[in-house]
Amino acid sequence: GYFKSQQAELGQLNGHVEEMYTGHKIIKAFGHERRSVAEFDAINERLYHSGRKAQFISGVMMPLMSFINNIGYVLISVVGGILVTRHAIKIGDIQAFIQYARQFSQPLTQTANIANIIQSTIASAERVFELLDEQEESAEPSGKDAAVIAAPQGNVRFEHVKFGYKEDAVLIGDMNIDVKQGQMVAIVGPTGAGKTTLVNLLMRFYEINEGSITVDGVNITQLRRGDLRMLFGMVLQDTWLFNGTIRDNIAYGREGATETEIVDAAQAAHADHFIRTLPEGYDTVLNEEASNISQGQKQLLTIARAILADPAILILDEATSSVDTRTEAQIQKAMGRLMEGRTSFVIAHRLSTIKDADMILVMNHGDVIEKGSHDELLAKGGFYADLYNSQFSTEPGSVA
Repeated sequence: GYFKSQQAELGQLNGHVEEMYTGHKIIKAFGHERRSVAEFDAINERLYHSGRKAQFISGVMMPLMSFINNIGYVLISVVGGILVTRHAIKIGDIQAFIQYARQFSQPLTQTANIANIIQSTIASAERVFELLDEQEESAEPSGKDAAVIAAPQGNVRFEHVKFGYKEDAVLIGDMNIDVKQGQMVAIVGPTGAGKTTLVNLLMRFYEINEGSITVDGVNITQLRRGDLRMLFGMVLQDTWLFNGTIRDNIAYGREGATETEIVDAAQAAHADHFIRTLPEGYDTVLNEEASNISQGQKQLLTIARAILADPAILILDEATSSVDTRTEAQIQKAMGRLMEGRTSFVIAHRLSTIKDADMILVMNHGDVIEKGSHDELLAKGGFYADLYNSQFSTEPGSVA
């Protein structure tokens, strides 16, 4: 038990330190330094007690076994000595006895020693088994069985799709969508309505329970996961950039991209101008959190990456909430350039996007409750009309 709690407390302590280190700005901003230190001290204290008891038990094992063995030797010598003086046995018998006693006790000592190691192994192994017990991904189609879309068009169909993150909790009941090449689909709905889930199913990050999703008539389960994801370009709300140069971050969109292609992609994304104003231009190294460029600039780089990838289908989680109006206009332009002639799924937050969409999917509690164009849905006066009026009535140029 002590070994188990020692491992658990150690894990907690490491987690706490990592959390406090990455979120130190927030801790400083809200003045919670003392609370953070107090929490560290509390976990550390628990670790100290578990560790002390666990180490005491493992430390006491060996001396205890040696003590018992040595008592055995003393007894053999004393009793043997008395018997020799009485001529009942010879000295050689005592020697043999000591050998036997040693042979008998040695495995016991080793077993006690191994027991210590096994204790901490079991405690650590629990986490490993937790991971191993997780459900495996379904197998990939292999070799000839794997379908290949040679010239992707970008037609997407959802037919009677049913899905739930857990077996007993169905999130999407019966979803049917038919998207033609080059169409733009806006997905709207309140927080937690399942907008991101839809994207996750399309990219096959999760397996559907029933129904089928097809791209250009091919069921996505017949494609290799890697091939399927190559068809998509994603620009998400949380901009993900890694430690390296701006050039490398854009080039991540496509293997073997030339310098000209990288610059063209940056120009199309309206990122070329700000990159050139940086002291080292395209060779500027982004640090771990990419905090040496602004949020809007990060977003433009992820758009440049998607333009370079030149995918058949786009998934955009419009993220212009953290940028100023001018940058937002640039991002909107870049998004527009990116979406030309491609099928795109846009998790929409902005009025302009929704108005321009070929099809709007209104989601609530995981289901598509309404679909159609902007004008059709407004005329219907249902959930979308309410959402639209409440959410966008304060925006410039909106029609309440």
